[in-house]
Amino acid sequence: MTLAETAEKIKTMEIRGAGKIAREAVSALRDHAETIPRTGDVKTFLRELEYAAGVLLATRPTAVSLPNAIQIVMRDVRNAKTEEAARCILNDKANQFIWSSRTALDRISVMGANHIPNGSVIMTHCNSKAALGSIIEAKNQGKDIEVYATEVRPWNQGRLTIKTLNDNKIPTTYIVDSAVRSMMKDVDLVIVGADAITVNGAVVNKIGTSQIALAAHEARKNVIVTAETYKFAPRTILGELIQIEERPQNEILPDEIAASLPFVKVKNPVFDVTPAEYIDMIITEAGALPPHLAYTIMREYLGWGLDELQNQFLSMEKH
Repeated sequence: MTLAETAEKIKTMEIRGAGKIAREAVSALRDHAETIPRTGDVKTFLRELEYAAGVLLATRPTAVSLPNAIQIVMRDVRNAKTEEAARCILNDKANQFIWSSRTALDRISVMGANHIPNGSVIMTHCNSKAALGSIIEAKNQGKDIEVYATEVRPWNQGRLTIKTLNDNKIPTTYIVDSAVRSMMKDVDLVIVGADAITVNGAVVNKIGTSQIALAAHEARKNVIVTAETYKFAPRTILGELIQIEERPQNEILPDEIAASLPFVKVKNPVFDVTPAEYIDMIITEAGALPPHLAYTIMREYLGWGLDELQNQFLSMEKH
């Protein structure tokens, strides 16, 4: 695909999912570089490349994985002294990112499993590949574990979770979301995924995660979050808040019933925010860290600082 075709597919959500968006954007940037004429002038090459990066960034301004992927690939390219060096760095960084993204879940699973003691009873919520990978890897390591899995209303993603756990012969108890506090006394630790992680270590995840973390905190049970590094949200460095998506009310209350209840309104938020103080550890492919060190992932692993963020905003404004 051309750069424009990839950008359009990302914009229209034909390409979706954090990892896939990131990999396709990086692939498009790498391939687009081959269409830029070789002039021997590194500034001209970088200018064309920055324009292409801006086109991709403008497709999903609120996405987390997209700017992270572009930043990881571009930060060393921008320091290249020659055009040929810039091209080589771009190609190497792009290929490295694509490989790292595809293998991130495997590395997270191993580290997550290492933090699950033998004999643990684990609670999980929603259908996180990273969280499930850690649980399955713990089973594969020979650990005797059990799982409490929530139903995850209104879309019942918990059914996917219990199917995966059952397929891996892991003893599982399926519970309604509102039973979390009652069941917490039987649980040793909580493992969940994340949709985004802010600069202060707060975690945005499927609605219901925060009440599970609160119940775990009250019961003095550890909460582990598993997430790829590209889910860290760099714009929160500048104070930008992550918008919580709301879905249609008919997912909760059928239209024919709602029509008979004119004084009733429905709220259907998809995510909630779990404060950092309720989280004991965040496990990424770069390693495990406490929530208050989230900024170090953004700065040192993803390469985000104030200057980089401001440059990104300038690039996006042109498109």
